[in-house]
Amino acid sequence: MTTPMIYQPWFERAEYRDRLDRVQAGLKDRGLDALIAFQPETVTWITGFFTRGYGSFQLAVIPAEGDPTLVCRDVEEYYLDATCVFPGRALWTDSDDPIALAASAIRSACGDRARVGIELEAWPLSVARHAKLCEGLPGYDMQDESALVRDMRLIKSPAEVAWQRKAGKAAEAGMQAAIDTALPGTSEREMAAEICAAMIRGGSDLPGPGVMSSDERAYHLHGGYSDRVLSRGDIVQIETTPNVRHYHARFMRPIRCATASDEDHRIVESLIAIQDAAMAEVRPGVKATVPDAIYREGVLSAGLRDTYTNKTFYSVGLLLQPSGGERLEAAPISDWTFAPGMTFHTYVLARGFGMSETITITDTGFERLTNFPRQLFISGT
Repeated sequence: MTTPMIYQPWFERAEYRDRLDRVQAGLKDRGLDALIAFQPETVTWITGFFTRGYGSFQLAVIPAEGDPTLVCRDVEEYYLDATCVFPGRALWTDSDDPIALAASAIRSACGDRARVGIELEAWPLSVARHAKLCEGLPGYDMQDESALVRDMRLIKSPAEVAWQRKAGKAAEAGMQAAIDTALPGTSEREMAAEICAAMIRGGSDLPGPGVMSSDERAYHLHGGYSDRVLSRGDIVQIETTPNVRHYHARFMRPIRCATASDEDHRIVESLIAIQDAAMAEVRPGVKATVPDAIYREGVLSAGLRDTYTNKTFYSVGLLLQPSGGERLEAAPISDWTFAPGMTFHTYVLARGFGMSETITITDTGFERLTNFPRQLFISGT
């Protein structure tokens, strides 16, 4: 099979039909006539429609019976034709009132009176847009169904995991570029350029580079590259975050610039042992709190941190910016269990060093989607 381009459907039509069937079954169970989908991932996951312009006003009307209708700006019609597997559409121009047009399209699909679900948690649906849409649909009973598709997407199909596996390869290429360029006299910006180039060449649809910082900022999560020039002995915190067809895989490795101490090696070896112990408990039916506790207790008992407040697992899959992760997260209060098809980024952090992997849950345990040596890297050696 030829690998589809980003401007073609990313999956076989049968997979989209199966997704639609499951969503429609959920609507019928809830006694709803339709779902008004505003979350970009929902629109793409159900219909295939993808455009880089998803931040403009667009939505999908998913009826309980029949095919969806897409509402989007007319300049996206080429990508609508190229990627969407369903024909229904209503296009607005820059001279139109897009919300009025959307209300008309919804009435065309559902009638003048209907009971519908709507994704109130979707970031493109502002309070003002929601209020105006309700004004345009006076005969409608709307209820929040933000979780309907969101929760379905937590279980990935084999075809979805295949995209994440490819993303893992791009992440590995980016990490190797980071190690190769984390040298004294190199700026973070120069490093970032090499990492991004490696990941793009490796198949990533966005450049990244992901979390990246050095020196003092390496001790604080979510740093971005700057013009700072690396010095001998610096810690470089790096998490490569590529995606392929916007399916994500990511991982961290600890790097020291040119030299490292015996204490550095001891810390990283401890982190690896803690993570290995936690991940050894990951399998279907296991509560998320089991490996989460191993992470927390391991870090605290080793004296690597005074407190451990980070989540230890979070679900990743189809993510369109600004989305950075899916709903499932592991923390001491979590009440969910691992299930086949779930995919997670799982990480441990201490003393400026990070170690992480992206994994998918199998029928008997898990598979690593990122496969890179697990050690402290010292650049230039």
